[in-house]
Amino acid sequence: MLIELTKVLEQDDKVIRQEAHLEQDTIRVAGKDYRLSELEPALFEITNLGKKQVQVKGSAKIKTVVPCDRCLEDVEQIFDLSFEREIDMKLDEEERRQSEEEYNFMDGTCLDTDVLVQNELLVNWPIRVLCREDCKGLCSICGANLNHGECGCDREVLDPRMAAFQDIFSKFKEV
Repeated sequence: MLIELTKVLEQDDKVIRQEAHLEQDTIRVAGKDYRLSELEPALFEITNLGKKQVQVKGSAKIKTVVPCDRCLEDVEQIFDLSFEREIDMKLDEEERRQSEEEYNFMDGTCLDTDVLVQNELLVNWPIRVLCREDCKGLCSICGANLNHGECGCDREVLDPRMAAFQDIFSKFKEV
């Protein structure tokens, strides 16, 4: 959804509060698409700070399902986003691109709420998702989920540098 900012620029200290229904239903993170569900409308408060400076405060609550990094079970993630940005409306499109600030959520004089919320979601995306802290993951041999029980595979990892000692010990077992 686009919010036109020229209305707020008409008068210093003017405040506009607006609810925006997000139009995107997926987000791409690290080459994988995640479905966004239960999107509550995002709330925006846009304030004219004077001298063509606009402050955007907002909040959004988004739920999605992400696979556990160890066992691949679905894990529900709830993002309660809160953000604040200042926009210099004196800058033209080229100056915004060259600026150190991220202005990809601006489309001329319009605020693209979907892009702004997506940026916040990417910043708050977890580096690692676990279904529980003591997740056992998958068996490296058969792929069974070890949280549901042992699979019976021999997963003992032997140090290849100790292989000579293993041969010696196995000879003594035969005697």
